[in-house]
Amino acid sequence: QLQASGGGLVQAGGSLRLSCAASGRTFSRYNMGWFRQAPGKEREFVAAIKWNGGHTYYGDSVKGRFTISRDSAKTTVYLQMNSLKPEDTAVYYCAADREPYGIVTTLRTVLPYDYWGPGTQVTVSS
Repeated sequence: QLQASGGGLVQAGGSLRLSCAASGRTFSRYNMGWFRQAPGKEREFVAAIKWNGGHTYYGDSVKGRFTISRDSAKTTVYLQMNSLKPEDTAVYYCAADREPYGIVTTLRTVLPYDYWGPGTQVTVSS
């Protein structure tokens, strides 16, 4: 029901845009998030956006470089990644939280997310 795409190999300093397409249900009132996981590391919060697009949240390591957004139909969520670094290398996952009015701070954790996509690999070479 969630499918992430847009990953690939890019040189340090380059850009990629990830997309997360929703299907099978209406995600228009779902908060959406991006997480990443590098080999041997825990899953890390990257960014989140409220269901109405009114608020966005970012992990400290990507703030100022990544931008999360969603289209007006709220069927696709994007993660624009600029100034990529080798340490951004990971599998990136999109996730959906079906409680639009949940506790905002929890969006930075995996706890509230009910649906997860299979992930897309991002590799940044130095």
